[in-house]
Amino acid sequence: CPYGIGQCGSRVTDKVQFFFKGYLCVCVCYVSSGTEDTRLNNECNSDPVCPPKCRCESNVVDCSNLRINKIPEHIPASTTELRLNNNEITTLEATGVFKALSQLNNINLSNNKITEIEDGAFEGAGSVNELHLTANQLDSVRSGMFKGLEGLRMLMLRNNKISCIHNNSFTGLHNVRLLSLYDNQLTTITPGAFDTLQTLSTLNLLANSFNCDCRLAWLGDWLRSRKIVTGNPRCQRPSFLKEIPLQDVALPDFRCEEGVEEMSCVPRPQCPSECTCLETVVRCSNKHLRALPKVPPQAIGANPLYCDCRLLWLSDWVKTGYKEPGIARCAGPTGMEGKLLLTTPAKKFECHGEVDSGVLAKCNPCLSSPCVNQGICHSDLAEIYRCSCPPEFKGRNCETSLNACVSSPCVNGGTCQLDEEEEAAYSCACPLGFDGPTCLTNIDDCEDNDCGNGAACIDGVNHYTCLCPLYYTGEVCEEMEDVCAPGLSPCQHQSTCLITSTGPQCVCSPGYVGDDCSVDYDDCEENHCQNRAQCVDQLNGYSCSCPDGYSGQLCEVPPSPRSLCDLADCQNGALCVERAGRALCQCLPGFGGPRCEKLVSVNFVDRDSYLLLSDLKNWPQANITLQVSTAEENGILLYNGDNDHIAVEMYQGHVKVSYDPGSQPGHAIYSTETINDGQFHTVELVTFDQMVNLSIDGGLPTTMDSLRGVRTLNGEAPLYVGGRGPFQNTPTSSSALWQIQNGSSFHGCIQNLYINNELQDFTKTQMKPGVVPGCEPCRKIYCLHGICQPDGAQGPVCHCQPGWSGPHCDQPAANPCQGSKCVHGKCIPLDLQSYRCECVEGYRGALCNQDGELFNPCRSHNCKHGRCQMSDTGDAYCHCEAGYTGELCDSECRGEPVRDFYQVQRGYTICQTTRMVSWVECSGTCDSGACCASQRMKHRKYTFECSDGRSFSEEVEKTIKCGCVGCM
Repeated sequence: CPYGIGQCGSRVTDKVQFFFKGYLCVCVCYVSSGTEDTRLNNECNSDPVCPPKCRCESNVVDCSNLRINKIPEHIPASTTELRLNNNEITTLEATGVFKALSQLNNINLSNNKITEIEDGAFEGAGSVNELHLTANQLDSVRSGMFKGLEGLRMLMLRNNKISCIHNNSFTGLHNVRLLSLYDNQLTTITPGAFDTLQTLSTLNLLANSFNCDCRLAWLGDWLRSRKIVTGNPRCQRPSFLKEIPLQDVALPDFRCEEGVEEMSCVPRPQCPSECTCLETVVRCSNKHLRALPKVPPQAIGANPLYCDCRLLWLSDWVKTGYKEPGIARCAGPTGMEGKLLLTTPAKKFECHGEVDSGVLAKCNPCLSSPCVNQGICHSDLAEIYRCSCPPEFKGRNCETSLNACVSSPCVNGGTCQLDEEEEAAYSCACPLGFDGPTCLTNIDDCEDNDCGNGAACIDGVNHYTCLCPLYYTGEVCEEMEDVCAPGLSPCQHQSTCLITSTGPQCVCSPGYVGDDCSVDYDDCEENHCQNRAQCVDQLNGYSCSCPDGYSGQLCEVPPSPRSLCDLADCQNGALCVERAGRALCQCLPGFGGPRCEKLVSVNFVDRDSYLLLSDLKNWPQANITLQVSTAEENGILLYNGDNDHIAVEMYQGHVKVSYDPGSQPGHAIYSTETINDGQFHTVELVTFDQMVNLSIDGGLPTTMDSLRGVRTLNGEAPLYVGGRGPFQNTPTSSSALWQIQNGSSFHGCIQNLYINNELQDFTKTQMKPGVVPGCEPCRKIYCLHGICQPDGAQGPVCHCQPGWSGPHCDQPAANPCQGSKCVHGKCIPLDLQSYRCECVEGYRGALCNQDGELFNPCRSHNCKHGRCQMSDTGDAYCHCEAGYTGELCDSECRGEPVRDFYQVQRGYTICQTTRMVSWVECSGTCDSGACCASQRMKHRKYTFECSDGRSFSEEVEKTIKCGCVGCM
């Protein structure tokens, strides 16, 4: 800074920051004369940076030890901590100074001379957490004092003159957790005084003069039930309870003399219980009393009455009805000595000149100035008067001097030490990092620092911090960061990262350019693709996408003459062969049609499988033919409709056709033949002219007639093959009616389903999992406890029921996965008899035998706290969120922020910081046997306050960063 420290902040045009011994200088060169200089000066001085004589740094405004008598103006709006301790403030006025300080959270007003806080003085201070009023001269507490402090959590009222706490003293302070009333003059606390402090967890009532009469009876029970009080507050009066802890006093020992009101802080005269009172008249007549009740004095004799004009009212009052027996005599003024109040004429009660101060002092004892050594006198109903003493004195009249350390002149945690020769002299033993007569000066630790590589030094308390430049780290910026480490390297696409003195440098992989190798170079800009081929850019090269018929690396090879099979469109994996000058498609099992385009045979292998045919034509007249092969006795072949359904089913090996019109009696016919011999049988169903004909293998038909007026097939409802749809399973559906003998799905093969002479394509149906294509091979094998499943490569195999295994499903299975039919997947046992198939990528279906979605490597990476990403080589990996590690981001090591009072134990005493402390607590797990623990610590010195009233300063080591480190 080219100017002196006193010139900081003047004539600012450019904001160039410069730290100098705790000050922030913002300096610029300016024109020394002319209108421009004047304009800049006025503009910059319109926004003061810090109150005069105060010290401002890092949102802390320190105005302590300045002997100011009021809160200064122009406090920066960003202030978070305001230090006003060790000054001479006597009254906190309601000026609204805190309304503009929305970020303020700590106010220190300790060691002032505050006797009065005006209602609303803290209006607008809702963000304040801590208020320190230690070592002031407050003699009472009322709720209006703290209006506006809704967010207050710690209230320090130590070492004041407070004598009584009312039940509304702390109204509105709902969030206070710590309240200290240590070393006051408390004699009593009214019931309910702490009821509004709903979150109170620490209460200090030590070093007070409690009068344990009936007014404190409630407090003993309250302290026993609420384990929040610090130490053991003790009684000082009456004498038989002196030094007895409040919690240990029995309830009957809390006694009051007659006339004391239990809910009052000050004893007030009351009406005797035997009498009635109206204003100044006490009536005890006709009460059968054996002794005089305790009442206010029955006479006013033997009192030094000063009979001037101001006492005329009393003379007139006693003369009315002779309320006084004639013994009260005047003691003054001159000429009225000895005269009776009852008989002296009214004209004698005259006022002449000033009244002697000795007389006035009998009504107002403070007029005689009983408080010495600059003590302040206060009228007191209980004690007549009370003196508020300066910090250096104590006693009834402030007559006893104290040592010089009482006012705590040493700041910043310094220890005050008395001079052995002169009691009024002292010296301060400063903690590390501070110096000066009162430990006010923060020693500049940056004068001899080790910050390297151009780092800036920031002074602290007994330490300094190095502000490292880019790419450097470490306590003194001695280490260059590993900018090429995973997660930090800017180089993309597997490029090589090099560490240089100016930062990371990327050596790009072939095909990429740019500072970070992020640009894919377009190799198609200079391609040699021929025959109108399309160039496709690739990593470090290109490829040519050839038109139909062309081939070669550059599509330079022309198409060859096309064969007949090139023109044939054989589908579903069919093989094309040329015979007799024509192309023929050789279909795989289960498919048919000239181009093998239709799936004509299917095998039902699951218990609840079915096909659904919709968009049926030419209903209700129908001619249905299908071929069936099964070894099961029961199972549904065809189903149409819902409440008025028609069904074709296997029943005990026979074919049954049933019709249920719903509102009319049902009908059913049966085949004479049984067809559950594992061979294919042709089932033909013809509906025509109100009749249904059923024939097996072309034999004689069985007829169902007399269906006049009834539709035989529902043209709107779908046709189910091999089972019933899910919506037929309602209580009123066909399964609950007598026509369907067995509601189970069909198990076996169905092929060549014709409806009205049209071969049905099963690929155009809605197929539930458990239906597989192909039937023909299953005629060669018999499955005892299972269903045959075709296999193009190995021939037919048995798909066994749960609990059975073996080539023919005739052996009990100890393991349900033994003999499982999972084609492209893993068998997962469900119980002793059943299992499920967990398919590998690319397959689906109950037996994992159907092609599924394309392979996705990320499916096998369940990133718990992160997301799966693909590398350039196609490998999947987990990109973890902050605080998590591990291949699946399942190892957590993170620091949870904590802000609370820091506690330590000294013997049997608990001590905690006077202000809240921030740190982090480590939790979680780490890989490879490492432990989640503190990775970076910080040392800070804090002031502690103990439950026994002691206080001290100590350095605390707190965690600021967590990580995976070696286990201790």
